[in-house]
Amino acid sequence: MHLNKITIGIAALTLGSFMGCQSPKEETKVEVEEPQGLPALKVSENDRYFVTEKGEPFFWLGDTGWLMFNKLKREETEHYLEDRKQKGYNVIQVMTLHTLGAVNAYGDSALINQNVAEPLITEGDDFSDSIAYDFWDHIDFVVNTAEEKGLYVAMVPVWGNNVKNGGVTVEEAKAYGQFLGERYKDQKNVIWLNGGDTFGNEYTDVWNALGNTLDQVNPNHLITFHPRGRMQSSDWFADAPWMDFHMFQSGHRRYDQDDTERAYGEDNWRYVKADYALDRKMPTVDGEPSYEGIPEGLHDPEEGFWDDDAVRRYAYWAVFAGAAGHTYGHSAVMQMHREQDGEVGAYGNKKLWTEALDDPGAKQMVHLKDLILEFPYLERVPDQSLVVNQGEKYDYLAATRGEDYALVYTYTGRPIEVDLEVIEGENVKARWFNPRNGQFSEIGEFEAVGNKEFTPSGKVQDGNDWVLVLNYM
Repeated sequence: MHLNKITIGIAALTLGSFMGCQSPKEETKVEVEEPQGLPALKVSENDRYFVTEKGEPFFWLGDTGWLMFNKLKREETEHYLEDRKQKGYNVIQVMTLHTLGAVNAYGDSALINQNVAEPLITEGDDFSDSIAYDFWDHIDFVVNTAEEKGLYVAMVPVWGNNVKNGGVTVEEAKAYGQFLGERYKDQKNVIWLNGGDTFGNEYTDVWNALGNTLDQVNPNHLITFHPRGRMQSSDWFADAPWMDFHMFQSGHRRYDQDDTERAYGEDNWRYVKADYALDRKMPTVDGEPSYEGIPEGLHDPEEGFWDDDAVRRYAYWAVFAGAAGHTYGHSAVMQMHREQDGEVGAYGNKKLWTEALDDPGAKQMVHLKDLILEFPYLERVPDQSLVVNQGEKYDYLAATRGEDYALVYTYTGRPIEVDLEVIEGENVKARWFNPRNGQFSEIGEFEAVGNKEFTPSGKVQDGNDWVLVLNYM
């Protein structure tokens, strides 16, 4: 609930009443500013990042809680959201309708006859009354709870398979978009992720109908398209009027497993670079990189599992390439794997979601957000001209800078040779930043002339990652 100024009547005692004499009470009106909830988000003036409605920088740090609406009860939802708040996340990505037959943890169905144009609504919202409290009331609870904890909810209206299988028509998409838009038009912490792991060149008319309707009813809510793996929203919707920012899905395959035509493999920075070069500028985010604890290649556990080293690499590569933030994911958490789901869940997962909350990568993502926000945010640009020895694949060195600072990321801990004259300044102060624990260590001060090599501590190997931090003076 959003409350504005309220007036409070205060009975003020006069001197006569204090002395025991009868005197009329005088009512004094005092205006108290009530909390306004989370601010709405918008795109920055340079079209590269997100800011609040007041213009304050907003670094997107997302988590994929895809099945939260379906599988978690209220107390479990509170636990999950509080954990992510404490770990520094500010966006939760979730499916509204995983399937057209979606039922939540209380047994409430979302739709009548599995038709998105007919949401199943019951009168009242009393949780103590299992009949009155419906599927959509539960989503309201989650969205409001997230707002109380300072979290934005990025909602996929209907997962892509349902549209691909012919379950949603254009007219039904319009009606559903109208329903969602009207219900959440006053919730400033709602973001729309159209699509849902699907191709935008299939059923494009449905996706445009849904996107356009949401944009018309919720003009102040950010909207994008969540695409299929190794694809990006700009492949199909670079000029769509309802789009506010781009999203790509770089996971979950290794270099040798990527059979797409573009064959970026694990180089998720390439998606950012492609979006950055578009004529119509928009922020872009890796909405689904390879998840911690999910098989390399997604389907075969025998191939091994992605770990915290990999999720850090995806995060720093994307952000240093110019992304407006990053989304982390964990296999157990995204599917909210519970004891009643069996010993082995989807994608070979054997861990409960409550245990996976504290896996290493989940706790390390906040260090990236803290690092980026330590410097002037909106002036930051990607700039590979800083790096003399750029390298490729795991040896790739990613660089970003502002007007008087520069950051260079090495995933393997190999030496970084920097052109110190790219940024203007007579001298430069150098430090190392450790992505695993968020700690800085001093290197020294140098004259900003020519090229200089910086070598981090430790053996050159995958996961010995560091950020070279340069402040120009």
